[in-house]
This record gives sequence, structure tokens and C-alpha cells, in this order.
Amino acid sequence: MSPKAVRRRTTEHAWLITAPLAGIALVGSLVLALSVPIRLADWPTAVVLLVVMSAAGIPTLSFVVRRQAVVVTLSEIPLVLALFWLSPLLMVVVATLAELFTQMHRGYAPPKFWFNVARAAAGFSVAGLVLAARPPHDGVGPATWGSLFGAVAANSLISLIAVVGVITLLQGWQGTRETTSTAIQVLLTTALNVAVGMIILIALATTLWSSLLLLALAVAGVLLYRSYSQFIRQHRTLGDMYELTRAMSEAGQEGNLTDALLGRVRSLMQAEYATLWLPAQGRHPEVLLTARLDDRGLIDVARTPSVFREKTRESGRTIALGRAFGGDPALRAALADSKIKDVIAVPLRSGQAVIGTLEVVNRLSDVGHFAPADIPIFETVAAHAAVALENSRLVDRLRHDAYHDALTRLPNRRRITGALEESFKIAAPGEVVALLLFDVDGLRQVNESLGHAAGDKVLAEVATRLRASAPSSALVGRAGGDEFLVTLRLESAEAAVELAAQLRDQIRDEMVFDALTLDVNTAVGVAVHPDHGSDAATLLLRVDLAATAAKSVPGSVQLFNPALESRSMRRLGLAGDLRQALDHDELEVYFQPKVTLGDRRLVGVECLARWEHPAHGTVAPEDFVAVAEHTGQLSRLTEVVLREGLRRSRDWAEANQPLPIAVNLAARTLIDQHFPDRVQELLTEYGVPAQRLTLEITESGVLDGTDRPIPTLRRLRDLGVRLSVDDFGTGDSSLAHLRRLPVHEVKVDRSFVQGMATDPGDLAIVNAVVTLSQQFGLAVVAEGVESELTLELLQDIGCEIGQGFLFSRPLPYERLAAWFGAQVEPETIANGELPRLRVVP
Repeated sequence: MSPKAVRRRTTEHAWLITAPLAGIALVGSLVLALSVPIRLADWPTAVVLLVVMSAAGIPTLSFVVRRQAVVVTLSEIPLVLALFWLSPLLMVVVATLAELFTQMHRGYAPPKFWFNVARAAAGFSVAGLVLAARPPHDGVGPATWGSLFGAVAANSLISLIAVVGVITLLQGWQGTRETTSTAIQVLLTTALNVAVGMIILIALATTLWSSLLLLALAVAGVLLYRSYSQFIRQHRTLGDMYELTRAMSEAGQEGNLTDALLGRVRSLMQAEYATLWLPAQGRHPEVLLTARLDDRGLIDVARTPSVFREKTRESGRTIALGRAFGGDPALRAALADSKIKDVIAVPLRSGQAVIGTLEVVNRLSDVGHFAPADIPIFETVAAHAAVALENSRLVDRLRHDAYHDALTRLPNRRRITGALEESFKIAAPGEVVALLLFDVDGLRQVNESLGHAAGDKVLAEVATRLRASAPSSALVGRAGGDEFLVTLRLESAEAAVELAAQLRDQIRDEMVFDALTLDVNTAVGVAVHPDHGSDAATLLLRVDLAATAAKSVPGSVQLFNPALESRSMRRLGLAGDLRQALDHDELEVYFQPKVTLGDRRLVGVECLARWEHPAHGTVAPEDFVAVAEHTGQLSRLTEVVLREGLRRSRDWAEANQPLPIAVNLAARTLIDQHFPDRVQELLTEYGVPAQRLTLEITESGVLDGTDRPIPTLRRLRDLGVRLSVDDFGTGDSSLAHLRRLPVHEVKVDRSFVQGMATDPGDLAIVNAVVTLSQQFGLAVVAEGVESELTLELLQDIGCEIGQGFLFSRPLPYERLAAWFGAQVEPETIANGELPRLRVVP
């Protein structure tokens, strides 16, 4: 029989187990009636034991297995007495009647009622047969103990087999495993009850006066037993809460928070359904998901009417309906129409706002109901869930913003780069991966003449037209500034050029803004994989060269060709000059101070390489660093900066001004397995403590999608060197990825910091980066602090350290010494404090 068929069975099928149990009870009773007669003298004792056994049947511990409740009682204690004092058949009759009264008191549905009665009767009859097969009682010695224990054990075994059988029949093998996991607790409780019953039997057999003491012990035992059961429930609840919190934390990082949340909430609250509802918010669509017993996945429907959760959201209060609660009659009527037994709905809050609801429906077991004590537990779960969901959305928003352009909402260069790399992995015969770069002409003139708002409108309109005109299979993005990218698979490079010309014609129509009509043109560069590059960086570089060349060709569409790279020959020509400059110590190291934003204390300097070329003048650092990487001189360049920084750090320490230094590393350095050893040698040579050195790695270098940098980073960390992620926000990562890396610091890219005062998006990104970084235990440094307004905004969001032109430009060593003398308060140095700036230029 298939698992689905098993899950569809109802309690009516319990007769398949009830009928054989009833047969066992009848056969056993008949055998006892024919073999052991009922003694008339036992009837008064039988009446007393009937009352005691009925009272002992009140449940004290209950285990819910899927939709069924397994109840543990104290009935074994009076059963021991009945087995000793009554004839076997009379014992069966009395015990069965007591079970009948108990089941009537509990109010079970007929299938479960008759199953429990038949199960008890079968167990009692088997116990009677076991006892009848033994020699008659001779006092209350060990032989009697063994007989009574064997009889009770037979009864418990029959009950356990019956319960396992019926749950397997109704719930499948999953229910069998869960029932078996509770069997040890049930059997231990039974053994304890038998032992207590033996003690009571010995006491009563010795003197009936002991019944007074036993009565007092019974009252105390019941109270203690109830306290123990409450403790067990509380312990289980705390354990489940811990597991739920841990699961939500882990699932939030993996992106499956809802799955982990609803399944565990349903299990914790022992509910049939658990539903999460998040209304549509911004770019996030409405979420309505439900975890249901017997279903491994989530379903996108809810058992409760929508008016119920809307009422919870509007009121901002927990709403509970059921046998143990009051509530709005209209809501109670709506739930009754939905055939819902009981429900609790809790609002999910973000600050003072309600962002959704979490609800549980139908307490498991046929007689179980939610109680007022469940509400505080569920509200605690909802509070944890709201925080986890809000954090998950925040990280998702940051990730989305990191991959999309704020103005046009198109994918940005990072997203396009990632898409290209993924496309390259799938080689399709007869196809190329085409990359088209559209460069908008005249945007600078629009900005200068009409303002940047008009320029933004032009860019937004170009994005709209390009997205509408491009094939559906194309990925359209904004590379930045006035450049747009389109990538897709095509038959050939010629087809890519043809498509570029068509798109250019379709988006070059006049643009009307109020009373102004603009004629916007674009130049298009085209490059294809694998003809023009085997990786995304190369293809982006060459398509940029093609777009630049397209501005001067008829038709403004240019396919890349090797001749276009001659424009990059200047950089290649610097290779020999750089080697000579390194040989003759012609590179200088500049220092830029890093300052605490609150009290303006100097906490370190960043070491920056500078090169004044005799023929070309000042060479940009990115140019000669790229040349060093391609010509194998990167390690020499890095060592020059490290040596100069460590030497100056040693000099400052000897002058009672110990200042930490920071040195930038290229991504290629992180895969050099000898680099950590070289750092250790230099630290030893200059006598500088490792913690006074910070190595800054760009975001793309430390998070390149592989684990290659991690061994080097860990070795550097083990040396005691501090590690910083530079230019954060310009790569294709998120703060969540940093948690697995041994870094100490995050530097927010200057492009976000400088835009904080004018762009709410930049302010939100910096705020989020600072908040999440601090939660992860990372220090945050803001680059590009150039105004007092920016400094105040950074202070408001809790950023502690900054660097930028507001404090000082990068300075050579001699000018830095003069800056120290002019800006640092001497008394702070004399007192051994961190140097504090006197004024800010």
C-alpha cells in the first residue's frame, strides 16, 4: 500500500485493530471464567478497587504522536492490588469497567473510545491469564512480586503493541518511529508504577492502618507527579525554542528561512497547521505559506479565512479562538464554517510596524486544545521570527542593491560580469556569447546645461527603451555612468553587430521632456566569447575599447579587433620603466591618517604608493599596480610599501608615537603561499608588533567566488596581523559572506560615503553595512570623508573610524611630520594616549 493511501486513512479504520483486541479480551475472559471461579468475598474489595482504578485513570502525562495522543496514567498501581486481591476474571471485569468510566470522562470520539476500551480489556485478560498460569500467592514475597510484575508487563506489552499498530495503520511508518521514541518513557513510568504498587501492597498486607499514610503519600505523589510533568513540558519547550532559534539563524544564511521556521513552529506548538503571511512590500511580493502535518513541503494556501489575519494585522494584537478562549463572535462563526477547532495568530513586528502574521491552527490530538499558557510561548517564537525575517529581507535588499543600478533598476556591471562567467561555462556549439556596450553621447552636455536631474531622465528613458527593444533572452544592465550592457547568445559575431545596429536605431528616437526635445545618440561596441576573450574581465575591457572606437566610425557600431588594443600600449610601455623605478627606489610612499570620528583621535595611517614618471608625469596607482601584476613585479612593489611603512612605524614607536599602519594588497598576492612568511620576516626585521600592521584586500580579491585566498588569510591572521576588506560595496558580495573569512575590518567604499549627504540610497547602504558589520564583530572604516555633514551622518549611524580629505590628503613622510606638529595635541602624546587632532583643516 502506498504512503499516500496510508496518510488518507481516518480514525474509522481503527476498527481493524479494535476488533482483534476485543476478540482477545473475550477469549481470555472465557478461559478465565472456565478455569478460575469468582470468589463472592472479593466483591466489596472489587467495588473499592473500581473507584480507585477509575480515579487513577486521570491522565498526568500525554505524548502527542502526529495527530494521536499517547496518555501515561497511574493505573498500574491499583492494577497490582487488583491482581493480588481479586480473582483473575473479577480483576478483568473491574479493570475494564474502570477503563470504560475513564474513557467516558475523557470524551473521546467513538473510534478511539472503543479502541481504548478494547485495548485495556485485552491487556487485562492477558494479564489475568499470566497470573492464572502461576502458582497461587503465598504472602507478598519475591515470588509474588515476580508473578505480579509479569502480569502487569504482559498488560503493558499488549497496550504498547496495540498503540503502535493503530498509529501505524492511521499515520504510516513515520508515526511508528515517533511512537517508538516515546515507548522507553512509557515503559519506565510503568515499571515505577509497579514498584510503587508493590510497596503499597506490602504496607496494606502488613496493616490496614497504613492506608492513612498511603493516602497522604498519594496526594503528595499526585502533586509531585503533576509538577514533574509540567517541568518536562517546560524543558521540552525550552529545548524546542533553542533548536528553532538556531535553525532560523542557519536557514537565514542559506536562504530557506521560511521552510525551517514553519516546520519547527508547527512541531513546537503541536499544531496541525502553521502559516506565515507577509503582505506585499516594495519589490517583495505577498507571502502566504503553510506547513501541514504529513506534508514535507510548504503549501501556498491557509486554513483560516483572510479576514482573520487582516484583523490581527490591523489590531496589532494576538488573537486566539477556541474552547479555552473567548473572542469576536463573527470570527468564531467564520472559523466554525471552516471546521477549525482552535487557532492562535500573532502579529510580526518590525519596530512599531506590523509586517505580517504567524498563526497555528488545530492543536494535535482529538481532545487537545490550545491553552492561554501557549500564547506567551508563541509570541516569543513570533518575536524571534520577525527579527530573522526582517534581517533576511535586509540582507536580500542589500544583495539586490549590490547587483542593481539605483537609477534604472537594471542589473549593474557586477551582475553582468557574473552572468557572463556563468554563460561561459556552458559551451553551445554554433553559438557565441555576445556583449554589447551602449555609450550614450552628449550626456555630459545635458548635465551641464539642464542639470543632473535631466541627465537622469535621459538615462532612465534609454534603459526603458533598451529593455523593451532587446530580445527576451537578453540580460540588459547599466555598466555605470552613461554606459549600458546587453549580453545574450547569438549565432555569430556578425549577428551580434546586426542586433547592435537594430537596437541603436530603436532607442535613438527623440526624447521629449516637458517643452524640451532631445536627440540622444549612442555608440555601440561589440565583443563576443570566445573570439575576443575567455573571461568576463577581458571581454568587458575589449568591448569598452570597441565602444570608444565606435564614436569615430560611421554607423557608431564597432566590433572589437586586436588593433584597438594599441591604445593600451602606454600601460604596457610602463613595464620596463616600473622595473627601473623599483631598482632605483623612485617610488614614494604616502601616508593618509585614519581618525576616530567621535573624538578625532589618530588611530593609524594608510600607506599608499606613488610614482612620478620622468616622461609621463604622475602615474595612477591602478595603472602601475596592473603593470606590476602582469609583469611579475607585484611582490617587489608590495615589499617596497611594506618596508617603508614598517620602518616609519618603528620610528614613530621610538618617538613615543606608536601608530598602526595599513598596506593595500592586490588579489594576486593572496594566492602566494610564501607571502605570510615574508610578512613575518619583515615584522621581525623592523621589530614591529604584528597587531600594528593591517593588510587591506579589495572586496573582489578576498571574495572571488573561490576558497583560494582563505589559507593565506588564515596564516596572516595567525601571525597576529589585522585584515581589512577594502572598497566594500563595489564587489559582488554581501556581509553574510564575510562571516566565513578571518577578517577584522570593513572599509566602506568612498563612492557610498561621498553620496550619503545627497543620496538616501547611499545613506541606507552605509547604515546597513555599519549595523551588520558591528553585529558580526567587525570594525568599520569610512573612506572619502570630505565634509563635516558626512562626518555627522557617519557619527549618527555609529561609524567609529574614517579617513578622507576632511582630515588630510595622502602626504609624504616629511609633510606628514609637519601635519602631526600642526594638528596633534602634544599633551595627548605626552600622556601616552592616542594622538588627538587639535583642529580639522
